[in-house]
Amino acid sequence: MPGLSSPRYRGIFPVAPTTFHEDGTLDLASQKRCVDFMIDSGVDGLCILANFSEQFLVSDDERETLTRTVLEHVAGRVPVIVTTTHTSTAICAARSRRAQDMGAAMVMVMPPYHGATFRFSEAQIHAFYA
Repeated sequence: MPGLSSPRYRGIFPVAPTTFHEDGTLDLASQKRCVDFMIDSGVDGLCILANFSEQFLVSDDERETLTRTVLEHVAGRVPVIVTTTHTSTAICAARSRRAQDMGAAMVMVMPPYHGATFRFSEAQIHAFYA
């Protein structure tokens, strides 16, 4: 894309697991250690709140807390991708704007889906992103 001003990222961007206490609450101290370990291991960036990160287990408030905590802790050491997937276009767009406002290098949005047998048509997926 000519004139693209955003940086192009390359390298290894693993999905960071979300860490929890035994009672199911976010373990932010452990989350910071996890992020530090990944950065110290030489990754080129991180991705948070993807499916592997148990994004569907966290509330909207927890999502906000986790995103802010990770972005502030990383403090620009590596770019961070924040997954903002939601079935609602409006909610997905709002999550994406919020993540960018907090300092996400980019956002990752998966096409809407729900369950193993429920599928959106190609036209519906296009409309979601339009």
